[in-house]
Amino acid sequence: MSQTAVVTGASTGIGHATTKVLTEKGFHVFAGIRKDEDAQRLKSEFGDRVTPLKMDVTEAATLKAAADRVRAALGQSTLDGLVCNAGIAVAGPLLHIDIAEVSKQLDINVLGVLRTVQAFAPLLGAEDGRIGQPGRIVMMSSVAGKMGMPFVGPYAASKHALEGLTKSLRKELGLYGIGCVIIGPGAVATPIWDKAEEIDVEQYSDTDYVPAMKRVMAWMQDRGPKGLPPEHIGRRVHDALTSDSPRVRYAEVPQRLMNWSIPRLLPEKVVDAQVMKQIGLRPEDRGEARTDRQSDEKRSDG
Repeated sequence: MSQTAVVTGASTGIGHATTKVLTEKGFHVFAGIRKDEDAQRLKSEFGDRVTPLKMDVTEAATLKAAADRVRAALGQSTLDGLVCNAGIAVAGPLLHIDIAEVSKQLDINVLGVLRTVQAFAPLLGAEDGRIGQPGRIVMMSSVAGKMGMPFVGPYAASKHALEGLTKSLRKELGLYGIGCVIIGPGAVATPIWDKAEEIDVEQYSDTDYVPAMKRVMAWMQDRGPKGLPPEHIGRRVHDALTSDSPRVRYAEVPQRLMNWSIPRLLPEKVVDAQVMKQIGLRPEDRGEARTDRQSDEKRSDG
């Protein structure tokens, strides 16, 4: 078999684009999906270059079954890459968001990654008898892994945790020669941005956050589709898997100077103050939310 990689969350977005790029570059991709129709679609797109694997990163049993299928396909050969891409984004003000939603966010984006690594690391070279060079793990983080923005706190927390997990894991897996690389995209033009329209801002109508949330959601819907093409991230994944000496972290951010370099150089207090001013999260902005609520109450009474 040619070079091989497991890609989780391969049905859409960055995972699908990564599968596309890797297969074009000669990899055989074991593509993690959750629906039978996604498996059929990937097979029709990529043919024998892809093997769909039905798995759920929240269920260890499905990951073990998927790893067993990959083991059977590889024989004694080493798996060359594991791309941990599956994830979700939960939004809402941290003072009021349902803790169950935060728990789900962390279970998928953090514990799901760890379950995946535990399932596939033996095939990357963490067990005796594998033939070939040790493989590499690519972790799909986010610009949120370094910066925390309002109303995406659960997502930011999950990506911060992923960054720390990967730094520790990279040192531990040095024992087996397995590398770990983080990719931290900014806005990428994927269907995840369409879900911003589905966020029910009005469920927080009795809080002070609605006006600011509406501004953030509008920004997401405007900027997201203008982000990097997902194939750009797929090509970076290929680099991370095949480069002789990959970096430990790649920041793939559109308009890099304004969206990454300058905010990282400025004092954090300065960045916080600018964000809070733009979105409307200062003490003097509370009146707007109260005025909106009073208007809604009048309309309701009328």
